[in-house]
Amino acid sequence: DDFAFRMNEETGEGFVSSNREGGKGSDDIYAIKKLQPLCDVLITGTVVDEKTGEVLAGATTSLADANGNILATKTTSAEGVVEYIVECETDTELQVTMEGYESNKVSVDGTNEEEVAVSVALTPIEEIVTPVEVVLNPIYFEFDKSNITAKAAFELDNLVQVMNKYPDMVIEATSHTDFRGSDSYNQGLSERRAQTTRQYIISKGIDASRISATGKGETEPAVDCNPCSKEQHQLNRRSQFLIVKQ
Repeated sequence: DDFAFRMNEETGEGFVSSNREGGKGSDDIYAIKKLQPLCDVLITGTVVDEKTGEVLAGATTSLADANGNILATKTTSAEGVVEYIVECETDTELQVTMEGYESNKVSVDGTNEEEVAVSVALTPIEEIVTPVEVVLNPIYFEFDKSNITAKAAFELDNLVQVMNKYPDMVIEATSHTDFRGSDSYNQGLSERRAQTTRQYIISKGIDASRISATGKGETEPAVDCNPCSKEQHQLNRRSQFLIVKQ
């Protein structure tokens, strides 16, 4: 049979003309597509104790995509190691939790490298408890909203761990807003945020009598600014967890 071939290098598509038997004419045109080789990246994570540097076996890890969706969950080995495979140029986040430790996470930038190694250090839960409050990483709310985001839930689970470890502890959750909006509106918004935070903690099995909720509105800003930048507004939209009874 006679045939001719032409390839479009930009799209990977090609065309073949042939007069082979079984065709529909004297010179039939056939389209073909060039398959691109798969590109995968091996992410190797090692989980360690921040204070001692010792590896932590049995830690629960999750790999999330750029939108916070969980792609897979695994437990670290006896060597404190966990491995995931993702497509090249895929931004991900390795999240780690373990009983007795503050949860932590690290961003893993997308790459074409065959392997990426990351280390995640976990802080013993006692380190975030001071005489007056439980200090979490900032829990920020979106502008004009009171719902608990996935990032906020990740941090609030640390408070749940603390309250489980210290069953006599009683907490007051306070919520603050930025300066945008009227005083009365911001007061109501902060109260809704505080109550949402409290309900989340209760939903994790903490008795309702052990956590109260107070909205502070814009009365106690972390940054006293006028005008305020976007970053300063975000700092003022926050929650704090004061220890009422230790």
